[in-house]
Amino acid sequence: MQNCAPTETPEVDHDALRTKYLGERDKRLRREGQKQYVVTEGDFEEFYEADPYTPVVPRTPIVEDIDVAILGGGWAGLVAAARLQQQGVTDFRIIDLAGDFGGVWYWNRYPGIQCDTDSYCYLPLLEEVGYIPKEKYARGDECLEHAQRIGKHFGLYEHAVFSTLVRSQEWDEQTKRWKITTNRGDEISARFVVMCQGPFNRPKLPGIPGIADFEGHTIHTARWDYEYSGGDLHGGLDKLAGKKVAVIGTGASGVQVIPHIAQAAEHLYVFQRTASSIDERGDVPTDPEWASTLQPGWQEERRRNFHAAAYEAFAPGQPDLICDGWTEISRNLQAQLDATNGWAALADPAKFMELRELVDYQVMERLRQRIDAIVEDPATAEALKPYYRFLCKRPCFNDLYLPTFNRPNVTLIDVAETKGVERITAKGIVAHGVEYEVDCIVFASGFEITSDLDRRLAIHPYAGREGRSLYEHWVDGYRTLHGIMTHGFPNQFFTGYIQGGVTAAVPAMFEQQAVHIAHIISETLARGAVTVEPTFDAQEGWVAAVRAAEIDNTNFARECTPGYYNNEGEQQIRSVLGDPYWAGFYAFGELLQEWRDSGDMAGLVLGK
Repeated sequence: MQNCAPTETPEVDHDALRTKYLGERDKRLRREGQKQYVVTEGDFEEFYEADPYTPVVPRTPIVEDIDVAILGGGWAGLVAAARLQQQGVTDFRIIDLAGDFGGVWYWNRYPGIQCDTDSYCYLPLLEEVGYIPKEKYARGDECLEHAQRIGKHFGLYEHAVFSTLVRSQEWDEQTKRWKITTNRGDEISARFVVMCQGPFNRPKLPGIPGIADFEGHTIHTARWDYEYSGGDLHGGLDKLAGKKVAVIGTGASGVQVIPHIAQAAEHLYVFQRTASSIDERGDVPTDPEWASTLQPGWQEERRRNFHAAAYEAFAPGQPDLICDGWTEISRNLQAQLDATNGWAALADPAKFMELRELVDYQVMERLRQRIDAIVEDPATAEALKPYYRFLCKRPCFNDLYLPTFNRPNVTLIDVAETKGVERITAKGIVAHGVEYEVDCIVFASGFEITSDLDRRLAIHPYAGREGRSLYEHWVDGYRTLHGIMTHGFPNQFFTGYIQGGVTAAVPAMFEQQAVHIAHIISETLARGAVTVEPTFDAQEGWVAAVRAAEIDNTNFARECTPGYYNNEGEQQIRSVLGDPYWAGFYAFGELLQEWRDSGDMAGLVLGK
């Protein structure tokens, strides 16, 4: 769609910057780690269980026995259901707390929400449902509509159980079924369970002293209240006129919502602990002429190109089809290797990583200099500068965010030195000993992503054979076969970042997993088996294989500024990527295909 050239970046003092990065990290480290956040339950359950978009309609509790329960109706659940249907498995339910399909795109409807990655790669099943996104970066309502489109295309609505939260999940050895209970009094017996909650599942709140004392209005970005703010996800928050608003959090959601609040509120206070990296959005409408040239397989080709940029490297002469901030480092590295005839460095992993790190530092310095060119007040500009490596935090792309800090009604309060806001009072927020009185606090504090599994899933009990808790089973790390099944939890399947392939277009990972899961379930049913489960040896063999192929990125994560990518810098680093199969996403796909083609279901035990 565009001619893609390397960007111009400044020279850097690598050693001095590395020292600066480590100092900025240490400034923000908190010994509480993930415990600095409040679990959205008890007094705070409204931030999770309340649905501001769909009224919960009373219904009779469901009591039934089914083949498959799919827990989650976002991309993972939709794709899993579609693939099961294609394998002839039609007796399933999709259970979700939301009032419709969409997952994170159902819940996240805050003003300004937009996909931060190339929508032609990101949105799943585009070719299968015959849809081309309207823009390079789809907006939140288009993402939600696409989830609904998939649901309609595959007839999934008749299988859906919405506005329903799973409370417990236990294996019944006598009936060889999973017993599932919900907040609606349902008692569902399922032969198989496919976990599809996704990484952006449960909102979290900062554990600021006094958080429950505030007498004004509170909003979490994952449960936006348009009745209070007015407007919609495109802006126009007219009901904020005359109000003083505080936003706590400057990650992806904060960066997108802050400009819209600033345009409407009397005054906006932005409380920032760690600055996000901000590059230009560069969004463009889809070119119909380009779209008309697309041939079958175009999305997979584009995804492979995106994967090369994000996780590997462009080969000599390989075009950058994505051409944005996500691919800039690989694009610039390719240009440097071309100019110096340095492609031999690819054969030496250590040398390659050294070169890539230098390009990373140069790109981040370009982004810091860009802030000086946009933000007028030098002190504010300096506070907005990110001092860490690319991908230490979720990169952000927004054309409105930085100029917002030139508005007279916007105040940035940097709380890095105090490692966050000091406390919340009945009237406002205290930082650096000063109380800022506000009418509304917006928590842009994200989701439970790399926190403990029982915090993320909040299914209690979650028990396999002999009542063993999944949380205890994985207390020392994931133990699976292919990242999809685990010993002691028969007929149980997992999706997401566990021990499988990882790629830049996350729904492609769900698609790869769904094909494999659907194959195992359909084969188990076709062979007349009642249970399917990995052997202990097969599980441990896969764990060993994953760790043998592992690229040691622990130092990278540990040196990053604290955030959900590295479990807030805790000593026990849990990567947002889980334990990836570092030999490669597509290599992993080939491995799974060979496993399926063999027909012997190696490593699994089929029980009667």
